[in-house]
Amino acid sequence: MKNPSEVRVELAAGETTALIYAAGDRSIGATLILGHGAGAEQRSAFMVDFARALSALGLDLVTFNFLYTEQRRRIPDRAPVLEACYRAVVDTVRRHVSSASRHLFIGGKSMGGRIATQIAAADPDLPIDGLVLLGYPLHPPGRPDRKRDKHLPSIRRPMLIVQGSRDAFGLPAELDPILGRLTPRPVLEVVASGDHSFKLPRKDPAAQDAVLAGVQRSVANWIASIVER
Repeated sequence: MKNPSEVRVELAAGETTALIYAAGDRSIGATLILGHGAGAEQRSAFMVDFARALSALGLDLVTFNFLYTEQRRRIPDRAPVLEACYRAVVDTVRRHVSSASRHLFIGGKSMGGRIATQIAAADPDLPIDGLVLLGYPLHPPGRPDRKRDKHLPSIRRPMLIVQGSRDAFGLPAELDPILGRLTPRPVLEVVASGDHSFKLPRKDPAAQDAVLAGVQRSVANWIASIVER
């Protein structure tokens, strides 16, 4: 498998790095940008494994570092800075990846997905076909009263949300009634026994690999279904 190509993304407060994993031989003809979670970065095992798997399944897959991560700071920036970074990545990717000008999807792991929803909700003209959220952080662990859902009705694009049945940041049962009020209604895929990163409670490498491969196929198939409409 080819190594990803690197592109620089210019920001008001500096620059960051995006990695482009080109689609395999059977291209879907779409680009998916995935932002990383708050405690990781784009070269973490989770992000790299998903990027390589999804590119092999036919997506042009792009990951990037939020500026605080690129600058080796541990605490995430405030939402406006994170959102500006994601927007700059979208603009850069549309210039550098040909399929992104035809079919572009955004999303991410945990915080990365949340920021994707925020830029989509804020801009109805953002040129995207849909969103992929890998473990949506509906609320901080143990704080179900602090839900991050007020902006979701403003998105009005197709969404795929993959949520572990043990996710401390939001159980599927907490998400389901919220999603029922959205148009179009998002697709909610539940990873049985999975936590916020889809990890199973018992260490079983073969079962864990099968779970992640299933999630990756679901993402690719869902995007392909929208592209083919």
